[in-house]
Amino acid sequence: MADFLIAPSILSADFARLGEEVDKVLKSGADVVHFDVMDNHYVPNLTIGPLICEALRKHGVTADIDVHLMVKPVDRIIPDFARAGATYITFHPEASEHVDRSLQLIKEQGCKCGLVFNPATPLDILEYVMDKVDLILLMSVNPGFGGQSFIPSALVKLRQARKMIDNSGRDIRLEIDGGVKVNNIREIAEAGADMFVAGSAIFGAAKDSDANTYDSVIADMRSELAKA
Repeated sequence: MADFLIAPSILSADFARLGEEVDKVLKSGADVVHFDVMDNHYVPNLTIGPLICEALRKHGVTADIDVHLMVKPVDRIIPDFARAGATYITFHPEASEHVDRSLQLIKEQGCKCGLVFNPATPLDILEYVMDKVDLILLMSVNPGFGGQSFIPSALVKLRQARKMIDNSGRDIRLEIDGGVKVNNIREIAEAGADMFVAGSAIFGAAKDSDANTYDSVIADMRSELAKA
């Protein structure tokens, strides 16, 4: 199994102190900064755009930035996030008229690309683009809101996706997003995930305990992952 990456979602961070929040979470052992980009069209919420990504880069963030586009259409915004400093850009196949073309566009912009699958979206399309993706992101909640509970059937889908990746022989990350917490991250890893998005579980826990850093919850996640 590849090394495990923890990717806190800044959707749950304190936006009044975002640069400081991201600095803290990376210092506490997080690997990747996850962006949940919502457009109030593809999903019923409105969040952040490329300017936030650019601001974090200017602030000094050098870690990988993982941009999850919950927008429709996707092609218009891809170059903006690439210029703003995104490392990964992923989108939902339902949100693109031409999935292969959108993947190529991300690559042409110098970023790693991936597809995102909602809980009820089958993985069939991967059969035709496994040679193009760097990342597969499975949603274990329905997209559009933070703080939801993990949907157990995502474990079945993770095993299916892991098998597809292993059979392909390619170096493709398998990411999970939604309801990831200390008490289920080990089971999720054992099902095949190697990249874990966690928002409220990390940022929320620190707020609840009035802690100054996120060391404790990330350390607990690492401890559970070590047992997988």
